[in-house]
Amino acid sequence: MFKKSFSLLALLVVIGSILVSGCTTTSGSRASPDERRTAIDEGVDQALVTLFREVSGSRELAEQARGVLVFPDVLGGGFMIAAARGSGALRVNGVTRSYHATTQGSFGFQAGVQSTAMFLLFMTDEALERFESSRGWTAGADASVTLLTTGASAQVTTQTAQQPVIGFVLSNRGLMAGVSLDGARITRLDL
Repeated sequence: MFKKSFSLLALLVVIGSILVSGCTTTSGSRASPDERRTAIDEGVDQALVTLFREVSGSRELAEQARGVLVFPDVLGGGFMIAAARGSGALRVNGVTRSYHATTQGSFGFQAGVQSTAMFLLFMTDEALERFESSRGWTAGADASVTLLTTGASAQVTTQTAQQPVIGFVLSNRGLMAGVSLDGARITRLDL
């Protein structure tokens, strides 16, 4: 009985810390909006450099996109039940247009804590407009996301570029396989 209670308590502490802490690219609740915007933009710049270096064809795909939403540091963790949270920016023509937060929860066999970078490329004007006009956007519900992962599916093809929304998730080891963005909730930050 003690082991069960301790495991549940540990799980709740991990999930709570992730949801409360946000991500490391934002300087905490005491940071001014200017400092938070600067921190997010610097993280986005670094994440894009890494994506372009690690994933062949990603730069060309990003250049074709109508908008690119980047969450440079999505911190997630848990045991059986997991949660993730991060802050990022939407860039249109290379210029930051708005700032956003993402939260995601999942249930299943999982354990540990990890940090990933998440990228959503809006390939059509309609997909970008739907995202920008939403009060809260959920991957898989508001739009289907074609997720490029390791192996053959990471190849950028003409057919890939025709999908309305394309996603990448990078860890320290490169593109991640076996991940899903479905259910990731994205809301606008008032910065």
